[in-house]
Amino acid sequence: MIPLVALSVLVLFVRLYAAGQVGFGDSEALYASWAIYPQPAYLDHPGLIGLVARGIGDGSIPTPARAHFVTSCIATLVPFLVYAAARAASAGKRPAMLAALLFAVIPEITIGLFALTPDLLLAPLWIGAIALACIGLRETPNESRSASALVGSGLLAGVACSAKATGVLLVIGLAVAYASIARSKPTESNAARAARTVWPWAGLATGLVILTPIVLYETKLGFPMLRHRLVATQVGSGFSLRNLGGVVGGQLVYLSPLVVWVTVKAARDLVRGRHDDAITRLLFYVFAIPFVPLVLFSLWSRVAEPHWITPALLVLPIDAARRASQNSARAISKRMYFATTSVAGVFTILAHAWVLVPSAANFLDPKFNIANELYGWPAALKAVHSQMEVAATPFDPKGREVMVIGPDWTVCAQLQAGLPTVRVGCATPIGDDFDRWLPRNEWRRASYVLFVTDNRFGGDGSALLPDHVRLSQSSRVLFMRGGRLARTFELFLYENRASSRLDNQE
Repeated sequence: MIPLVALSVLVLFVRLYAAGQVGFGDSEALYASWAIYPQPAYLDHPGLIGLVARGIGDGSIPTPARAHFVTSCIATLVPFLVYAAARAASAGKRPAMLAALLFAVIPEITIGLFALTPDLLLAPLWIGAIALACIGLRETPNESRSASALVGSGLLAGVACSAKATGVLLVIGLAVAYASIARSKPTESNAARAARTVWPWAGLATGLVILTPIVLYETKLGFPMLRHRLVATQVGSGFSLRNLGGVVGGQLVYLSPLVVWVTVKAARDLVRGRHDDAITRLLFYVFAIPFVPLVLFSLWSRVAEPHWITPALLVLPIDAARRASQNSARAISKRMYFATTSVAGVFTILAHAWVLVPSAANFLDPKFNIANELYGWPAALKAVHSQMEVAATPFDPKGREVMVIGPDWTVCAQLQAGLPTVRVGCATPIGDDFDRWLPRNEWRRASYVLFVTDNRFGGDGSALLPDHVRLSQSSRVLFMRGGRLARTFELFLYENRASSRLDNQE
């Protein structure tokens, strides 16, 4: 375990350093904003990440440093959970450690789990559910260890659904696996008898109970999350070579090329050996049932992201470690393992350098360098406070509130995350969560509106505010990174003419 422990300590130090350097990414800022708007579900995901953010922030939006300290600790523990799951699936100690070590250096894991996102919660819940299911099927049926493990597996799967809708596929995969194992031969094996007890089904039922508030909330409002994810954001979607290139190319970058090769080999071995025994059958179903729809959806959607299919792949290192333990000929060679971990490590190092080394900003157009979204907002928020002072205070004696507006949810999320006590509205071309928190017809009537934008979006907000006049010249904030202009923020303060005339009459 020394290599895994040493690597984990090293990566943890890097993560903690990064926690003190970077702010929220745009998506992180949105999830952090959910902390002050607790709901069972939002347009993008179920609400568990919002509750976690609220807990980290002691009832409010957490600071980026505080949030990233927590995410760093959780992310560092996930490879150890892979090791535990592989051992639960009867893998030997060394193959389990090697699988966890490779898992720990994959860029998508090392970088992706640093962020405050639903995936940070989904990954350990998904792996934990698999580990407990393996324990429950291996132990003596109806005894406490087997029963509690099977119930715990279903419970974690249900919690995974509250982290991300993808978790539903895990629940289905477990249910199909249990049904298949219960009918398998020999029917008197521990796994078959355990699958025929009430405990696996009681566990899944318990997990589904957790989803009751989400289902009731979605049903009451007409399934806004489903409509947003499957309809509103999918305009122009369809199967295409562009989408295929995005899926394949994304995996090559997110996983690294040799890890993709190892992943394909592991998936092929799992599919071919799916009937070997009960545990393999379980691992196959919790891989195949999520994998097929996630890949098809990624190939169809124009807004697909490479990490969408990752949950289905989490089972592969567990199965690979198990197969290597049963037959060393099934394991990849030492040379190939070293090359795979080395290449993945290089990709991870380059990704960290791209984010943390200022001069790395010179290698990409600032408008398309998504690493820049992690920087610059403290200066912009300071300018927001200064502009609000032009209108006296956020809440003046006459109750005229200064509302802060952005042209897109990315800007609005950053504003709300940095200004927890200020009401933030949004002019995203399609509806978003801000429309529920501060409806557009409300901020269009506000006495004062501060429109904030950056160099990714044009306009000054005047078209959105026909009843307002600008009070001051635009305030511009320039953020330099690596000696190069990385971001430009512009702020425009408006006053409602009708409110101004009413005040003069008074």
